[in-house]
Amino acid sequence: MNWKDTKYLLAYIAPLTTFLAIHYQGVWSFATVYLAFLIVPLLELVIPYSTANLTEEEEQSKLSITLFDWLLYSNVPILWGLLWYYFSTISAGGLATYEIIGITSSVGIIVGTIGINVAHELGHRVKKYEQTLSKTLLLSALYMHFFIEHNRGHHKNIATDEDPASARLGENLYSFWIRSTFGGYLNAWRLEAEKLNRKGHAVFSLKNEMFVFQIIQIGYLVSVGLIFGWMMIPFAIVVAIIGFLELETVNYIEHYGLRRKKLASGRYENVTMHHSWNSNHELGRLLLYELTRHSDHHFKATRKYQVLRHFDESPQLPYGYPGCMILSLFPPIWFKLMNKKVPAL
Repeated sequence: MNWKDTKYLLAYIAPLTTFLAIHYQGVWSFATVYLAFLIVPLLELVIPYSTANLTEEEEQSKLSITLFDWLLYSNVPILWGLLWYYFSTISAGGLATYEIIGITSSVGIIVGTIGINVAHELGHRVKKYEQTLSKTLLLSALYMHFFIEHNRGHHKNIATDEDPASARLGENLYSFWIRSTFGGYLNAWRLEAEKLNRKGHAVFSLKNEMFVFQIIQIGYLVSVGLIFGWMMIPFAIVVAIIGFLELETVNYIEHYGLRRKKLASGRYENVTMHHSWNSNHELGRLLLYELTRHSDHHFKATRKYQVLRHFDESPQLPYGYPGCMILSLFPPIWFKLMNKKVPAL
């Protein structure tokens, strides 16, 4: 291990800004919004990006360093600590409307950033305790079904019309939100039912993980109400919605317009480096635990974040993830920027 291995500590800037938003309030209330959608996009316009990859020896060295795993695990107490602080602060009252909006927005962003994003990384791990940590993080976004749909649905159907999380060419973000959110949820039920049928288990039972997820999520909301007051339940729902819409916006830009060819056999071609959009902007890579090197992630989903690679043949986004997320909110601008790129691929 060397000092360069600590670079992912930079990812903790995001939860730090959320703490500052809750603690200082006032103009600080929007601290995470400033970071995610103002400071980072502007810095990524001037900070050089890197296409460098690790050597095989460096990869093996990185994989042996447990620090990279603990950086992920630590997000669980951090996230739930921030949510506790948020509910306590809001329920105490005395805040101006703009402060409530700002703090709620900041917490919602962090639910998407260190909640769903880190859950995504841990959800691909094979160890049960890491998968449990993944589900614990997804609970904050009321999106536990993502564990099923993403791993067993999205990775199989990426870049096809069968995948609700792969945006179609010419599809605007807002239509995609609806299709992906509801489609992913329904797909998770279907996938779980198919699994139970194969194993000869009853679909309507506690062996159905989707049933268990609903019980856990309802229990979470009830717990928020019992501890902080029933008026806090809508706030828990709102930060969850902000969090999973952030995820769906990332899904939108990651696969927009890209499609796998259907073969004569009726099957789709294998997933290649061409079927995900990438960004090599260093700042976004560190803040999002290399999520932006997305093609390699789909090429081998179990590859850990610290060793994900760049490939020249992978489509590259014109800007970093935060910048592209902002642009996607304005469909005419997004279409003008991206639609000409897709046919060339």
